[in-house]
Amino acid sequence: MKKRLVEVRSYKLKPGSRDAFHAAAVSQAIPLLHKWKMDVVAFGPSAHGPDAYFLIRAYADLDDLKRQQDAFYGSDDWKNGPRSAIVPLVESFLNTVVWLSPEAIDDLRRNNAQ
Repeated sequence: MKKRLVEVRSYKLKPGSRDAFHAAAVSQAIPLLHKWKMDVVAFGPSAHGPDAYFLIRAYADLDDLKRQQDAFYGSDDWKNGPRSAIVPLVESFLNTVVWLSPEAIDDLRRNNAQ
C-alpha cells in the first residue's frame, strides 16, 4: 500500500488546562474532525509533561493536508463550535510531518487508542 503523510501536532497547553483541553477534544473537537472525514490516527495527553497534548492525523500528501485543514479551520462548524473551548487553552503548538506506511499508522492507532 501507498505511504501516507502523517502530521504530529504537539501542543504546549497553559498550565493546569490539560484536563479541560482533553474534555473538549473528546466531546467536541475529535467528533467534529471525524464528521469532516479527517483521519485522526491518535490523540491525547502526552506522557512527557503535565501540559502537553498530541494530535496525529494522516493525509494522502501535503496538498491534501492543506486542503482539508483550510476547509476545516475555515468552517463555521469549527469557528462556532469547539474553537472557543480549545484555542484559549493552547500556549503554542508545533507540527511535524513524516511519511509512514499503512502498517506503521495502524500501529500508532492501536498503541495510542483513546
